[in-house]
Amino acid sequence: MSAKQAIETPIVKAARPQVPRRGSGRRRNLRGWMFIGPVVLGTLIFNIIPVAPTLVTSFTDWDGLSAPKFSGLANYKEMFSGHDPLFGKSLINTVIYTVGYVPVGIIIGIALALLVNNRLRGMAVIRALIFLPYVTSLVAVGVVSRWVFSDQYGIINAILATFGITGPHWLGEPGSAMAAVIVTAIWANMGFNMIIILAGLQGVPESLTEAATLDGAGRFSRFVHVTIPFLTPTIFMLLILQTIGSFQVFALILVMTGGGPGDGTYVYIYHLWYQAFTLRKMGYASALAIVLFAVLLAVTWIQNRLSKRWVFYQ
Repeated sequence: MSAKQAIETPIVKAARPQVPRRGSGRRRNLRGWMFIGPVVLGTLIFNIIPVAPTLVTSFTDWDGLSAPKFSGLANYKEMFSGHDPLFGKSLINTVIYTVGYVPVGIIIGIALALLVNNRLRGMAVIRALIFLPYVTSLVAVGVVSRWVFSDQYGIINAILATFGITGPHWLGEPGSAMAAVIVTAIWANMGFNMIIILAGLQGVPESLTEAATLDGAGRFSRFVHVTIPFLTPTIFMLLILQTIGSFQVFALILVMTGGGPGDGTYVYIYHLWYQAFTLRKMGYASALAIVLFAVLLAVTWIQNRLSKRWVFYQ
């Protein structure tokens, strides 16, 4: 190549990389805040901000009508000094309910999600029927459950009678009453667990499932070694939500057993409600609420710490 040709050869400039504009990022952030803003605002107004006045009220002696009187730590001393025996009993009953309800409910949710996770005709109707109890009023669910578990005209004892078996008084004995409440709660919430797990199943890569099949893995092996690891974040989220919800169980207890028989189903929130609206001890009830908040905070923190051992994130 001659010097003249070299001089006349055009110089091709490298294309400059496009730098994203600041305005586009801000618009994306604004759109995101527009979507989550109502949820954040509602959480602040109805969940976080009320903690402050509840904390202040817990240091007072107040019946809800007269002016509150500052009592210092008297409410907390009454709680932890043994003057309120139902405090410990209600906490134990709540833990029993949680242990019986949360793991079984999640396992049933996984089973139902696997069952309906296909494209067979009519499966959408089955999903809707399973989800229906979740959107039904808990009061209505409790009323129906009282009829189902009735010892005189309940459907369960009627079925047992056809086999010559005398059914127990389900809601008249502490152990069976708690079991009846747990079974009802699982039935009422299984649709929610199913939908959440079903959403998690959509995130399981089909390529890994197909690769495991080609390697000779059976259905159970694929479920354990492929499906479950990818479901662990969803299961962890459900574990936290259901644990918090189980510590706040109230409507089913109020309708089905009223805390009885004896104190067999006398759970924590029922005790709080009884102190506040029957005995009108608003200050003491506020202290119970603060203790519950602290317990749930501690339990959630422990669950989060332990999750690092078994939750798999992509």
